[in-house]
Amino acid sequence: MSTLRQDGPGGNRAAGVGVLDRSVALLDLLGDGPRTLRWLAAASGLPRPTAYRLLVALEAHRLVARDGSGAFRLGPRLTELAVRAGPALDLAALAGPVLAELHEATGESVQLYVRSGDRRLCVAARDAGTGLRDSVPVGALLPLDAGSGGKVLLAWSADAAGLPPDRAAELAAVRRRGWAASVAEREPGVASVSAPVLAGGGLADGELLGAVCVSGPASRLGQAPGRRLAPQLIEAASRLAGLARPAAGPTT
Repeated sequence: MSTLRQDGPGGNRAAGVGVLDRSVALLDLLGDGPRTLRWLAAASGLPRPTAYRLLVALEAHRLVARDGSGAFRLGPRLTELAVRAGPALDLAALAGPVLAELHEATGESVQLYVRSGDRRLCVAARDAGTGLRDSVPVGALLPLDAGSGGKVLLAWSADAAGLPPDRAAELAAVRRRGWAASVAEREPGVASVSAPVLAGGGLADGELLGAVCVSGPASRLGQAPGRRLAPQLIEAASRLAGLARPAAGPTT
């Protein structure tokens, strides 16, 4: 017997279809990053053989993948489906050349994030190949409250107004200067800088489409990575916004 609740880990209501409900619960649990089979079975309340069978089936459909250690993580097909579902995520299809040039210019990992509920979704990325924890796979869901990408997505959202005063002030400063930086916020030893992709206006009135991010070891980027990388991020984000504007079309 499964101990899955009527409301799953992501707040999804059960559909009444056992295999579907269990599969969605496993996908929700993977939203916070790679997990082992033992952890997933314990967290979901499923017997390990059942959890493994479902994960392998999801893997066959590319909804789940495995990292270098064999742990399960969200697969690339989820991002592909999301891109088809939302016009804002069409940005990922346009981002390849811009991210490639930014990667070549900085030598670091680069990502494109969009907001997904109370988290941020990596929809495109170029890995620096360093093997460090700055690498973020496409399809990864990361928190909004840690890291420069999350700061950017929050700074240009309506949520920023209801945050505690110190946090709201920090995000207001991000909006004024047009970029955010972080050092060891999401992962120890990792620094990043991000800039907003804004369509149809400037920093004050542009429509937020996503956040372009450069991440790398803090030992290489330093304790103030924005000083060196912010101009390149802003330029890359501006170019991507220019590419996306015709595709985005009128807003309602």
